[in-house]
Amino acid sequence: MPVILRPYVSADLEALVAINDAATPAVPITPAAELAELIGSSRLTLVADDGAVAGFVVALAPGLPYASENYTWFSARSSDFLYVDRIVLAPRLQGQGVGPRLYAAVEEAARADGATEITCEVNVRPPNPGSLAFHARLGFVEVGRQQTKGGANEVALLAMPVA
Repeated sequence: MPVILRPYVSADLEALVAINDAATPAVPITPAAELAELIGSSRLTLVADDGAVAGFVVALAPGLPYASENYTWFSARSSDFLYVDRIVLAPRLQGQGVGPRLYAAVEEAARADGATEITCEVNVRPPNPGSLAFHARLGFVEVGRQQTKGGANEVALLAMPVA
């Protein structure tokens, strides 16, 4: 079945939590109430659906009272971005072009908002070389690094200009 990208609906939450938590340590384990709150604050949440929920992206506009260390870093740097808090795909969708389609939708939203860049972070400790390579192929460049979670993790802070 082809993969469609569609807006999130509340009935998706349980499946998104399962997909999210299965991707640890690339993304943090997130309880349903916390993920629902994040989605409720988002500028854009899209679901990848191949007959079942199989992935998602959550993007946040600037100016939110969101305590994420990485969102806070980008907020101190600029007010002209759309921040991808997380993008997660079930293994069966990886390598099929769904990730670039999700980012194209984020770029379209950023362009509509007048944002000049899309931002995100990728773990370098614990290492996530596949995600770093994926983001580099899309045109993201490293604009900083920071230790997170009290020094337990280190992330590359990435940005891509909106075309």
